[in-house]
Amino acid sequence: MLEIRNLHVNVEGKEILGGINLTIPNGEVHVLFGPNGSGKTTLMMTIIGYPEYKVTKGQILFDGNNISELDITERAKLGIGVSQQRPPTIKGVKLRQILDFFTKLNPSKKDYLNAMVKKFDISKYLDRDINSGFSGGEIKRLELFQILITLPKFLMLDEPDSGVDPEQLVIIGDIVNECLKIKNNTKLKIERKTGLIITHSGNILNYVHTDKAHLLLDGVIHCSGNPGLMLDQIKKAGYNYCISCQQLCYDHMQEGN
Repeated sequence: MLEIRNLHVNVEGKEILGGINLTIPNGEVHVLFGPNGSGKTTLMMTIIGYPEYKVTKGQILFDGNNISELDITERAKLGIGVSQQRPPTIKGVKLRQILDFFTKLNPSKKDYLNAMVKKFDISKYLDRDINSGFSGGEIKRLELFQILITLPKFLMLDEPDSGVDPEQLVIIGDIVNECLKIKNNTKLKIERKTGLIITHSGNILNYVHTDKAHLLLDGVIHCSGNPGLMLDQIKKAGYNYCISCQQLCYDHMQEGN
C-alpha cells in the first residue's frame, strides 16, 4: 500500500531524511523505532504532506500512485489518517460539533458513530473544547477517536503511548485496533488495514500486533526485523547495538550461502 523510494526531505533548508526506503504491504502494521531527532516524525509529516517538509528527491507511492505533489487534503481524501504526538488545543470548537459535521457528510454512518461514542465512553467529552484541559492520555484518546470515525485506509500514529497512564493505554490500544478493523469483513481469514506506528517505549506493542519493525537513525533506516526482538535489543543495549546485531546476522547468513 505504501512505498517510499530514496526519499530525501529538507526542513528549513536542512536535510533531515537522507534516502529513506520503506515498503508497507496492504494489511500490515509496521513500527518505527529511533531516538529523538532521528527523523521519525519528519517521515510521518512528509507522508501526510505538511508543506514545511520539502521533498528534494525520491517518491512516496500510495496504492501505486505517486502522491509526492499532493497537498494534505488530497492525501487525506485518499484515506491517509494521522494521529499527532501533540495535537493542538482548539478553543471554541467542541467535539460534538466535529461529530455533527461528520454525521451531516455521512448520514449512513450515524449508527456506527453512536456505537463508537458509547463503546469508548466519549459522551463526557462532547461539549468541551478540543484538547482543552485534558490529561495526556485523554488527548491521545480523543485524537485517535477523531481518526477512527474517518475510517482511514492507512493509519499513522506518532507516539500513541507517550505520557499515557496504564488505564488509558488499554483504551488507546482498543481504539487503535478498532481503527485497523476492516468493517463488514465476512471472510474467515483475519484481515486488517495498514498502519505505521512511531514509539519510543514500545508499550503500545503490548496491545497492538505489529508485523515488522524498522530502526531510523540519522535520517536513514538502518535495519528491519521482528518488532519484539528489536525492542528487546534496543532496551538492553541501545540503538547502535541493534544495528550492529542485525549486520552481524546478515554477515552470518551471507557466509552460509
